[in-house]
Amino acid sequence: MASWIAATKAAATKAPAGLLLSGSAVSFVAIAVFGILVWLMVSRARSGQALRPIRRLTALDAIDEVIGRSTEMGQPVHYTMGLQGITDSGTIASLPVLGYVAGQCARYDTRLIQTSNDPIVYALVCEIIQQAYLEAGRPEAYNPDDVRFLTQTQFAYTAGVFEVLQRERPGAQVLFGDFFGEALMIIEAGAAVGAVQIGATQDVQQVPFFVAGCDYYLIGEEMYAASAYLSHDPLLTGTIVAEDLYKFLIFALIVAGVLAVNLGLPGFATFLKNV
Repeated sequence: MASWIAATKAAATKAPAGLLLSGSAVSFVAIAVFGILVWLMVSRARSGQALRPIRRLTALDAIDEVIGRSTEMGQPVHYTMGLQGITDSGTIASLPVLGYVAGQCARYDTRLIQTSNDPIVYALVCEIIQQAYLEAGRPEAYNPDDVRFLTQTQFAYTAGVFEVLQRERPGAQVLFGDFFGEALMIIEAGAAVGAVQIGATQDVQQVPFFVAGCDYYLIGEEMYAASAYLSHDPLLTGTIVAEDLYKFLIFALIVAGVLAVNLGLPGFATFLKNV
């Protein structure tokens, strides 16, 4: 064993520098590998093949609970997806969750109030909620007046949400998307009317406020996993599974780098530094 390590070390030391990939080349290979993984997993999901299951999160179980609580109390559910437009990743991840919440509210005969600050998002939200009520078999229960466009100004939108919370006094509030300085104020306003709150955001600066103020919360990419889990969309599910596999690959490279340094293999260790 010792002789094999010594021979490998000598070979790695003599390896020409040209065999080592540059940082740009390694980045290209890394992106290509991730793209191939996404394509493979999405293809498998679309063909109906089994994938690694996505673990159900506690906050997802709480969605049905808070809707049921609002139903028992005769109070509505308020849903907001933050202040970003339709191209924002948080808004895109929020749309399948909104469809699920709308479908559950339709089945339980619970009012769903949704507030938007972007006109394009508002138009899409109207279609999603109306379709959810139609699929639940209760199209007549859909009330377009409960889907509200407030304003595109940040704190004017926040004031509009305050008015909705104070007037309607929802039993539950779902905050799912990208939020900024208004996040804590909306959470506090929801707590003031006694709403059980579920929060999800990928914004690192707002995560502490969600953890401190919400009853249930999703952090970072958990919101993307929730979107894939609830929608059962092959594209979303395959992407999440591919991302997890890619993380395992990166972790394996880290372990290999540590072993290379400790075994004294400078050529391999130098290569891994570019990864």
